Amino acid sequence: MAHTGTAPPAPVGSQYCVCRVELSICGQNLLDRDVTSKSDPFCVLFVEVDGKWVELDRTETAVNNLNPAFAKKFIIDYHFEEVQKLKFALFDQDKSSMQLYEHDFLGEFSCTLGTIVSSKKITRSLLLGNGKPAGKGLITIAAQELSDNRVITLSMAGRKLDKKDLFGKSDPFLEFYKPGDDGKWMLVHRTEVIKYTLDPVWKPFTVPLVSLCDGDVEKLIKVICYDYDSDGGHDFIGEFQTSVARMCEAQDTFPLELECINPKKQKKKKNYKNSGIIIVKSCKITRDFSFLDYILGGCQLMFTVGIDFTASNGNPRDPTSLHYINPLGTNEYLSAIWAVGQIIQDYDSDKMFPALGFGAQLPPDWKVSHEFAINFNPTNPFCSGVEGIVQAYSACLPHIRFYGPTNFSPIVNHVARFAAQAAQQQAAT
Repeated sequence: MAHTGTAPPAPVGSQYCVCRVELSICGQNLLDRDVTSKSDPFCVLFVEVDGKWVELDRTETAVNNLNPAFAKKFIIDYHFEEVQKLKFALFDQDKSSMQLYEHDFLGEFSCTLGTIVSSKKITRSLLLGNGKPAGKGLITIAAQELSDNRVITLSMAGRKLDKKDLFGKSDPFLEFYKPGDDGKWMLVHRTEVIKYTLDPVWKPFTVPLVSLCDGDVEKLIKVICYDYDSDGGHDFIGEFQTSVARMCEAQDTFPLELECINPKKQKKKKNYKNSGIIIVKSCKITRDFSFLDYILGGCQLMFTVGIDFTASNGNPRDPTSLHYINPLGTNEYLSAIWAVGQIIQDYDSDKMFPALGFGAQLPPDWKVSHEFAINFNPTNPFCSGVEGIVQAYSACLPHIRFYGPTNFSPIVNHVARFAAQAAQQQAAT
């Protein structure tokens, strides 16, 4: 139900976290824009920002396929208190260009993220730019909340897979599926293709556990092995079903071996064993902690300011200078210090911030320094709060000479030493 009244105030406090939502995209009956083959579709997600559509992400291209299920998922922050307008546009890839006008338009669909989240899964008609239907084209969007921060890392290999290519071996890849709410298998992940081998070793990959099995390690998942064909007509090698709990039995020294079965071959051949072995070399579940997890867990940030006083910034007495000594008390550097500092200071308990400068000649001998305390106290460069940084900066500005070159490595090393000392203190306690 649409609500056009005043939005309720957003929750306040550490318990309020923005939800992350994963969107899975499928297309059906897409327009065929290619003459000698089928379309090669990809989907682009746009979000509305200040009345304009801005591209957020795009999927991979499904070669020669009018009914694609895209492995690439869209991850987006969901703000309950905001109307988040989204547009999903499908294109037929004709060139390697990233410019969308270089590709044939297959149709689009617009809605709010709230519409998708409230339904979990929607299927809608695709429209052309003039508002007319894009043939019988449909788009299906399924939403999954990523509230579970566990991730699963899998290392997979194959052995003695069926040979599918006439003049070579096979080019195998794996697809992982989970059961959807409608009972149909839903594509979760697709590995890379390993060329010319019956004994592939795929790169380890990591996916959210909630994506692979909805966070339920006992839930069955299906793995299908294909032989890649450039025209999109991939040859089926075999499949098997397993669970995350089963795969977690694999260890680096004790891999788990699962038979890859082709049901048609199994029915036809009495002595059929399998179409190869899929090996789970290792399976590890870990937690992918967010920034907020660290903060709620007691992590503190140490904010150090490094200010560029090289001559390229312009004479501070010139209004065009970024360091302009403005009678009104503002300039570009002050604006940046306030903007960043006011946010960061909330995560630093003592609110004492080192403030350093580089690229200036200092009194009384006017030697160039690339690491000096802007409060001119080398034994204690700390300033009290953002206000202290601003005061030290404003007091320092008339008493130094801008010079060069731009060399900020001494300040980076200075901060690295602080971090090393903090790590040692933490280890000691």
